[in-house]
Amino acid sequence: MNFTRWSARLPGTQRRAAARTEQTAAPDRRGDGSVPAARAEQLTGETPPVPAVDELRVREVLDRVPSLVALVHGPDHRIAYVNDAYTTAFGVRPLGERAREALPELDALGLFPLLDQVQRSGRPRTVKSRKAPDGRSYTFTCTPVAQGDGKGGTDGRGVLVFATDVTDHAEAAERLRASERRQRETAVTLQRSLLPQELEQPDDLRIAATYHPGGTEAAVGGDWYDVITLGGGRTALVIGDVMGRGVRAAAVMGQLRTAVRAYARLDLPPHEVLQLLDGLAAEIDANQIATCAYAIHDPNEGKLVYASAGHLPILVRDENGTVLRADEPTGPPLGTGGWMHTSGSIPLSPGSTAVLYTDGLVERRDADLDEGIAALERALAGATGTPQVVCDRLVRSAGVTPDHDDDVAVLVLQHPARTGPESELFRNAALELLGGVEAAPRARAFASGVLTSWRFPADLHDLGVLATSELVANSLQHGTPPMRLRLRRTDRRLIIEVTDGDDHLPRRRRAEPGDESGRGIAIVATIASSWGSRRTPGGGKAVWCEFALPRAQAT
Repeated sequence: MNFTRWSARLPGTQRRAAARTEQTAAPDRRGDGSVPAARAEQLTGETPPVPAVDELRVREVLDRVPSLVALVHGPDHRIAYVNDAYTTAFGVRPLGERAREALPELDALGLFPLLDQVQRSGRPRTVKSRKAPDGRSYTFTCTPVAQGDGKGGTDGRGVLVFATDVTDHAEAAERLRASERRQRETAVTLQRSLLPQELEQPDDLRIAATYHPGGTEAAVGGDWYDVITLGGGRTALVIGDVMGRGVRAAAVMGQLRTAVRAYARLDLPPHEVLQLLDGLAAEIDANQIATCAYAIHDPNEGKLVYASAGHLPILVRDENGTVLRADEPTGPPLGTGGWMHTSGSIPLSPGSTAVLYTDGLVERRDADLDEGIAALERALAGATGTPQVVCDRLVRSAGVTPDHDDDVAVLVLQHPARTGPESELFRNAALELLGGVEAAPRARAFASGVLTSWRFPADLHDLGVLATSELVANSLQHGTPPMRLRLRRTDRRLIIEVTDGDDHLPRRRRAEPGDESGRGIAIVATIASSWGSRRTPGGGKAVWCEFALPRAQAT
């Protein structure tokens, strides 16, 4: 075959490289009396002519390049040429044979559809880093070429296959990807280990949560959620998002979550918890900020009291299917300092569902954030079922997939409307205490009657009356009006609570033998499963204790 009849459109840099190869390969003819070029230039004062690229013999150039080169022609892709580098890599290939049979390595790489496409379109195509049967990786460039007929026209079409060995680059890239995968797995493991392994389940709420890490192209962030039972039937709910990615964000998230649980034990209003958390966030890392929403549910109030530090609004769907958005008040993110957070509230009556979430659920690069929140509202309006079912439906409706570009945390809580036999397990009774010497006997008589009507066993009845007597006596001695006694039973516990107008919180202390007082709280702490106290929003305090119900009584 006359190879010089084929003209190949090589890239400019490859042509120049080929020209340099041709020049370097030219033999030094000093033995036949010729003068070296540099010396000749000195003797004659003239620069010898440099051959043009068009004058170079294409076959000699391709024979010498280190890249793999093969030329096929015709609709059957018959082999017209393979260079020495190709032969060294894959062995001798017979000319004139169909490439599908004679070049099985190209078939294994899936290049024949590409050859057909290049031949039809007349445009070059490139595929990067394909691993060949010899174990090495190549980048293939397929370029159309035309065979001249000697009269200025063309009598055939072919394809020049040019393969560059990129094994070192491919292996380095794979090592980098493996390192990134290990780092991501470490961050995901840390993130999941810092999240609650099992959610606390309050008596009055049904709760579910889900966490989805970002895809492989996005490092894990610092999203978190938590559920904290505060005692006295109250529950704290937390959702937050540490800005940033990777292990550092997950570590900061873990510190903030631990701090929230510690502050929650103080039973402070939501805005005071965020105020403490704001100062701590600045101490942990002044360069990282976080958003957080902290809410408290009290079944006696029928609402969710919350505070937000730059976080997205809580959504609540009521029993009629209407979705409410808790927009205000919202302060700046944690760690910014210099802001006094405030608390707000949103109704959460029986039959309602509330959703707390992070921005990965609603934020998209090509859409406004308000559009994402509005879409979530529409999805929540039609999402029914258990909290876990609602979680899954909201995540699906938001289009969250394993390759999502941000991590997502969702916390769903339901305040079920109980009817039938189940409603008998959730009862309330309250008594206003007017003070005076008759207050304590009246409170004991009220508690005894209520506990009897609730059919508690005798031992639990007596312990409940004793705890009521001690809490009321403590309020009469150390508190101020107005005073109120509240008894509440759930399917798992009996709760006794006394409120008054004084904000001094009692503490358990050891009474000396000669002391006439100071034993009431100690007695309550001894006989009850747990006890505690907190300041009430309007001023004053509440002191409470709980008794776990026997299993048979609870059911």
